[in-house]
Amino acid sequence: MKDLTQGFIDFLKEYGVIGLAIAVVIGNATKDLVNSVVDSLIMPLVGILLPAGDWQEYSVMVLSAEIEVGNLLAAVLDFVIIALVIYAFVKYILRKEDVKKV
Repeated sequence: MKDLTQGFIDFLKEYGVIGLAIAVVIGNATKDLVNSVVDSLIMPLVGILLPAGDWQEYSVMVLSAEIEVGNLLAAVLDFVIIALVIYAFVKYILRKEDVKKV
């Protein structure tokens, strides 16, 4: 039993499983934070700039099929905004890290 336990601990150390688990937890918390910033701060501003009405529910009928264009545009816009927020955050963190390295 001791060999199995030591083998498992060696596996965790060798493959960095603990660090990966921590990264997943922090990544999930960061995702929640970024989604909150986008939903609470940025999307209301976007809603002010875009024409009145619920643009996310806009759809087009093509050959008896309903294509939800508004939903697609909202997903693309969410992705771009989230990517920009993460990019700005990472650039800020790396800039601070560069200062410490010098």
